[in-house]
Amino acid sequence: MGESQENTVESPEVVAAKAAWQVVREKFGNAVSELDDNPYMPFFEIEQVELWRNIALFMRDDPSLRFNYMACLSGVDYPEEGKLGIVCNLESLGQHGHKIAVKVKCDRNGGTIPSVSKVWKTADWHEREAFDMYGMIFSGHPDLRRILCPEDWEGYPLRKDYQVQETYHGIKVPD
Repeated sequence: MGESQENTVESPEVVAAKAAWQVVREKFGNAVSELDDNPYMPFFEIEQVELWRNIALFMRDDPSLRFNYMACLSGVDYPEEGKLGIVCNLESLGQHGHKIAVKVKCDRNGGTIPSVSKVWKTADWHEREAFDMYGMIFSGHPDLRRILCPEDWEGYPLRKDYQVQETYHGIKVPD
């Protein structure tokens, strides 16, 4: 049997993620990408960034979805695309039990992503960390300021082109 014919049975997690994505796709159409149904963490991308908050509210509140928990929001740098982004791992805890990841990208210079800190409380500090480490702006965030670096720190340490400053307030910064 050829490799492409083996393992054609999808896991229950992938089946559940496909069903959840289909509900979002029916509501928002091409504002969301096709589903990447990889077996590790199925995901889709938000194609119309300005709709992210509305999509997030729908994913949390729709009875068939109930993504009531944001387990993680991680920043990502895509310099070859001129983009920054986030990956949000969502779960339906105590409800349906399904999981999915959502990716949202913005322009690397001056782009913004709508904050979902009022949708999922865990997004508050995660968005602040993405702002601090990557320089992403989250429009509508109630307290967007640095969380790990001092307010006057130069640059964004997790960007792939970050250059460590030589000194900070006269103190040599280790590289």
